[in-house]
This record gives sequence, C-alpha cells and structure tokens, in this order.
Amino acid sequence: MSEHEQVRSVQADISYLAPGSDINRRFVAPGVEVNTGTYEKHRMEVRDGRSISDQFSLDKHGFVIARHQSAVRDFFDSKEVDAVYPDEVVEIVRRLTGADRVATRGWMVRTSGEVAKRQRKVVGYTHSGGVQPPASEAHVDYSPEVAERMARQIFAQDFPGEKAYTRFIASSLWRTFSAPPQDWPLALCDGSTVGIEDGTANALIVVDAIPDRAAMLGDWPEEKTAIKAAIFRHNRKHRWWYFSNMQRDEVILLKFHDSDPNSVLRVPHTAFRDTSFADAHPRASIEFRTFAYFL
Repeated sequence: MSEHEQVRSVQADISYLAPGSDINRRFVAPGVEVNTGTYEKHRMEVRDGRSISDQFSLDKHGFVIARHQSAVRDFFDSKEVDAVYPDEVVEIVRRLTGADRVATRGWMVRTSGEVAKRQRKVVGYTHSGGVQPPASEAHVDYSPEVAERMARQIFAQDFPGEKAYTRFIASSLWRTFSAPPQDWPLALCDGSTVGIEDGTANALIVVDAIPDRAAMLGDWPEEKTAIKAAIFRHNRKHRWWYFSNMQRDEVILLKFHDSDPNSVLRVPHTAFRDTSFADAHPRASIEFRTFAYFL
C-alpha cells in the first residue's frame, strides 16, 4: 500500500475562494478578521500524518514536524513571548532548514476559544503580537511577488554587509499549546500538489475596527503598498494533511515561499473543524514568521 492508504483520514470542509470574486481584501482588527472575497466550502479528505510524521520534508512536501521544548511558560503573555521565543525560533528554523541566517518577522496567537476577553480596542493596531481567531480559508501569507520583495528588504536591513544570499525560505513556525485533541487543527496542503499558477492576491488591510461592507469594497489607497497573501480556489488535485493530537513540545514549519525552483514553492493552509474527536479542546496556537537565508 502507498503511504496515503496506510493512514487514518477525516472528511472536512475546506473553504476556497469562489469563482468570480473580484475584490479580494482581508481586513484585520483586534480579535477579528474579515475577507471581502466570496468563499465556498468543499468537502475534502484530510489525511492524518501522525503515524508517518518522519516521512515529510520541506523540499518534497513544503512542511515538516519536529520536537522542541520551549522555555515560554505562558504563550498568552506577550512580554514573555517577546523576551524568550524569538531566539528559540531562530534556532529551530536554522536547524530545520540548514540556513545560514534567520530573520524573525513577528508572531500571532490564535485561538478557537474566547478571543474577546484577551483583546482590547486599540488605536494604531499593528496586527502582530496579539490574539486572533484561527484563519479558516486556504491561503498562504505572502504572494510570490511580496515574498521576493520582503526578502530583499529584510536581508538588507537585518544583515547589512553580508554577501548576497543564494536562496531564501519564507515560513511560519506553528505550535499549539492547548491540550490535545484540538477542535480546529491546522490543515496543510502538500505543496507538490499545488500548481505555480494557483493563488489569487489578497491584500491585507490593518484597521482599528472593521468597517461596513460598502466601505470595505470602496477605495483603499493603502492597498497599493499592502502586504498581499495568496488565496486559493478549489482544485481536486490538492492533497491535504494534518497532525492529530498536537503536543506543546511539537512544532510545524511550513513554507510561504521558497526561491529554489527545484523545491516545493509553498503550502496553502487553513484551520478546519475536526469532528473525529468527541472530546476536542479549544485550539490555542502561536505562529511565528521568519525569513531564512542561504549564503
């Protein structure tokens, strides 16, 4: 039997961008995120990679699972995370990628539990270091053009005087710190099943409060310079995976973009409702974006 026939799987709804969605923007404010695009749910098989976790690789699949014990005691404590976690993330990403330099680009906690009690209304919201709900549509955080531009800017800023890099990987280091099993785990699309032409740009617009629908569809000059993600339409070739019963001492590294044309480019991902465990707990997780450079 193939590796796909040997593992358990669940049937789950994956939210994809619907055909004909012309204005695609993601508005984010403290504790809430709203997409202007129209999405539709597709019932997909999501395979559980738990029993074959050592068979996944960044080059072949675009994601990998590994063990790491963090010294952070409370991931909801932003001051503790800022003080302890960045250095840990650099170490993990360097170990898993083999990169020479790693630049950190901020983190976000996401929970399917009560978000409101952990968020406050703010002026000048920056969409980093806060608590948000799980992102529940197939997406990659950076479009290829944005990833390439950011890689150049970040390298020049963080590593001045270094020789030019030959390759970079933009990625997210993902860890859940709530008890297993989780109700909204992370689904990962095997990057080898994603075409280079897949993906539609989705502009990230950061606001202090979500505007009404008419305003969201109106003129937003900041869209021209906004970070743009990639969102995906349904493709029957997509092969989805997850790792059930994630532990606090486990991490997943998943690619947003790899400049090496001989390796998997990126991994669409999304939260999904896992109904296969009757005793599932609210998910709480932390994601940390990085750029890893090879000199």
